[in-house]
Parts: sequence; structure tokens; C-alpha cells
Amino acid sequence: MFTAFSRTIILYFVIIVGIRLMGKRQVGELEPSELVLSLLIADLASVPMQDPALPLHTGIIPILTLLSLSMILSILTMHSVRFRVMLCGRPSVVIRSGKINQEAMRQTRLTIDELLEELRTQGYTDLSSIQYAILETNGMMSVLPYSAHKPPTQQMMALSESDRGLPIIIISDGELLERNLSMCGYDYTWLTHHMEKNDCAKYGDVYLLTVDEVGGVYCLKRSTAR
Repeated sequence: MFTAFSRTIILYFVIIVGIRLMGKRQVGELEPSELVLSLLIADLASVPMQDPALPLHTGIIPILTLLSLSMILSILTMHSVRFRVMLCGRPSVVIRSGKINQEAMRQTRLTIDELLEELRTQGYTDLSSIQYAILETNGMMSVLPYSAHKPPTQQMMALSESDRGLPIIIISDGELLERNLSMCGYDYTWLTHHMEKNDCAKYGDVYLLTVDEVGGVYCLKRSTAR
């Protein structure tokens, strides 16, 4: 029992390290080679987990081999455009100047229903308002409307608002992050002042407190129902 438990833990951490090496991607954003690698690693890990009679290295060695191969392919794709195209493919322009590119639709095996569904999920129902729709190599659809159909920005509407920068978390779920407080250049007196303004006597009363680059403070008191 302990052997099966320990083998599972070891293989679990090996897979976690492997996924971290692949980078921060969601399943829908994986390239074909990355998706195949994920499926193979899961399959290789499941065999020694289920069969204690097999040596643990029968799962770890193939997994490490696949991860090494993945790293080599990543380096090759960085340095060779031809190899990158061969491995990952090219983006396909399925809509150009409001017209559907039927040849690209056939090559990507994308149906009209699938195209319209993807456009609706991004808020577009009128094909004539779309300048470009591009099916990326990871299967995601990039939609670029004409300028007249883009949402107005503050600059277009002549509105002025300063960029407040990235908020830094000072207190998270009742825990003070002292390093962040020091990094922002504030002290405990400043923190206590803002806590008292929001009726918080101690750190445990604060659910979230952040400060942005222009000194703006956001403080959310912890709910009494826990």
C-alpha cells in the first residue's frame, strides 16, 4: 500500500515539473505537439501507478525522454522558421475584408456553423463588420473588426484618466505581506491609518487590501459569515 502511494506521489511531481517546463498554457492553447506530449505523459504515468510489479523507472525514463524531446523541439522552433511552420503550421485567414475565404475554410476543415459560433462568442454577428478573422495555430480565433466597429476608447471620447498602474497586495485574507508593504515604501502607521478608515482593527479583519502606483488604496473588509 505504501509502495503504491509513494510511486504515485513521485510520478505526480515528475508530471508537474514536466507541465511547468511546457510553459503556462491552457488546454485550448496547446500546440498539436504539446497536446500529444501531454497525452503521452499521462498514459506513461498511469501504467506504473496501476501496476506495482513494474519498476518505477519504466515510467520515469520515457517521461523524461519526452520532456527532453519537447525542449529540443522548442529550441529548434525558436531558431528555424521552416521547422516552426512544419511543426506548428501557419495561421489561416478565414475572413478577409468581410468575405469568407472558402479555400482556407476547406483547408482547416472549419464549418460555417463553427465559424459563426466562434464569432458570436466574441460578440460579432455581422460578417461585413469584420476586417480579418484568423484561425491561429493553437485553434483560437482572432477577430479584427473594421475601425468603425471597434469599441470606443477613452482617447477617442476625449476622456482623460491617469494610469493607476498595477495594484500591489498588502493584506491577503487576513495575512500581512510585509515584503510588499516595504516594497511600496509604506510603513505600519500608514497601514493602520487605512485599516481604521475601513473599520478594521486588526489584519484578520481585512480580506483584501491593495495599493496602486499612484497611492490609491482598495480595502475590503472580511465578511463576518465564515
